[in-house]
Amino acid sequence: MKEYDSVKLLKDFDGIRLGTRGAIVSDYTEAFDVEFFDTDGDTIDVVTVPAELLELVHSFDRKRGY
Repeated sequence: MKEYDSVKLLKDFDGIRLGTRGAIVSDYTEAFDVEFFDTDGDTIDVVTVPAELLELVHSFDRKRGY
């Protein structure tokens, strides 16, 4: 996983529910800052999450921009 990839949370963490989706905004190798969004697309919070608690949903392609 890398910056701008879409991810989802594999279990409740730091007040954010299992399955919540977000985008990686910083990569610390073993953890990531993730901006999580609600179903309306509004930001819930930005949280540092251990890599093992995240599942990749979509890998961002820098060349294509999505």
